[in-house]
Amino acid sequence: MSGQTWTPAPKKGAIPLHPMTFGTILGRSFAALRHNPKVLFGFAVGVQFGITLVAIAVTLLVTFFTAARIESVPAGSPDRGPIIAGSIALGIVVAIVVTLASVAFTVIVQGLVAADVSFAALGRKAPLRPLWQRMRPSFWRLFAFALLQGFAVFIWLLALTGVVIGVMASTGFEGAGIAIGVLVAVLLVLGSIPLLVWLGTKLLVVPAALVLERASIPQAMVRSWRLIRGRFWPALGVMCLIGAIMGLAAQIVSIPGSVLSTLLGGVLAPTGAQDATAVIVLVAATILPQALVLALQAITLVVQGTGATLIYLDSRMRYEGLDQTLIRHVERSSVGVADEDQGDPYAVDPARAVSKNPPPAQPTPAPGYVAYPTPQPGYAPQPGNTPQPGYAPQPGYAPQPGYAPATPPPPPAPPAPPAPAPQPPSAPPQSWAAPGGPE
Repeated sequence: MSGQTWTPAPKKGAIPLHPMTFGTILGRSFAALRHNPKVLFGFAVGVQFGITLVAIAVTLLVTFFTAARIESVPAGSPDRGPIIAGSIALGIVVAIVVTLASVAFTVIVQGLVAADVSFAALGRKAPLRPLWQRMRPSFWRLFAFALLQGFAVFIWLLALTGVVIGVMASTGFEGAGIAIGVLVAVLLVLGSIPLLVWLGTKLLVVPAALVLERASIPQAMVRSWRLIRGRFWPALGVMCLIGAIMGLAAQIVSIPGSVLSTLLGGVLAPTGAQDATAVIVLVAATILPQALVLALQAITLVVQGTGATLIYLDSRMRYEGLDQTLIRHVERSSVGVADEDQGDPYAVDPARAVSKNPPPAQPTPAPGYVAYPTPQPGYAPQPGNTPQPGYAPQPGYAPQPGYAPATPPPPPAPPAPPAPAPQPPSAPPQSWAAPGGPE
């Protein structure tokens, strides 16, 4: 029996396989934690707490060591100055190491989130190992891009400080000069905020491009710039709302904790003397809100990474038809075709990749719409299924879209000329004798 194999429509997964609306992107950004909480929430919060505890422990140990070393040197000793300088340098090194560890944590979470969203779009819930395998080849590129962002901010702060010091030095560091320098600093900071927001939005999907496309940093920056070109305001709105919601949640958690620790300090130790129970209660009242804030920070990083990856997928669906590729991949997987035989669905097709002038975005479909891929080449129409001619429109009714007009009938053949009427046979000629002639 010949014919095409019928496959059911793909089931609705965590990520819609069609261009998404603003509300869909925002809602799915928060729903990612519910889709794979063990990996995203557990891993992010666990690593966040681990890095924080290690950073606090290292900082306390270095502080205790440097303080003890400085105290061991007499005030008038010539070695006191070099020891203080060395202690300051050690503190700077520790701060740099802690910062790099924090950057590495941020990079790992961003990469895992991008990989998880890519699996969720295919209707899968991946454990930690496949996510790490997907993200690992791009780890150092992600790390370098994060350092590049930090270096750019550092250069900007250095330039800002130089301008302010120059303004103050030109006035002799007097009262008016200091006020002018502070005013210049405020104006420069306020003026640079739109620029930083614009650049941050244009480069929003660089981590997703690094992980899913295995692109280099320059290629990922170009891809992000072009993909965000037609989706700048939705991307900015989604990220601003996510930041506002999570910032409000952090304030709701931290402010009551601070107020509670202050009140408990006054109630448990009104005269200033504290026993062991009071100290334990105060420490618990101070640490618990901070722990909740750290957990919210990890959740914020996951939600922001999910939102950025969804914006990346939405832009590629609109400009490059990624939704058709993903639907085809899901349908072929449902009939037993291995992923190795299909290839990477997120690989960029140079013929369809968005260029300097992106094509018009696809309209956002109505809720419940499921797009189906176009027929693949190589599927010829089955014998016996000849297309039927269209129906001719009735008089007075405009033809409906999708109905081809009927094939006009051939013109009638011209009528044959009439046959000539038969003529009666002519009589034979008569011989007439002249009257009175001879007999």
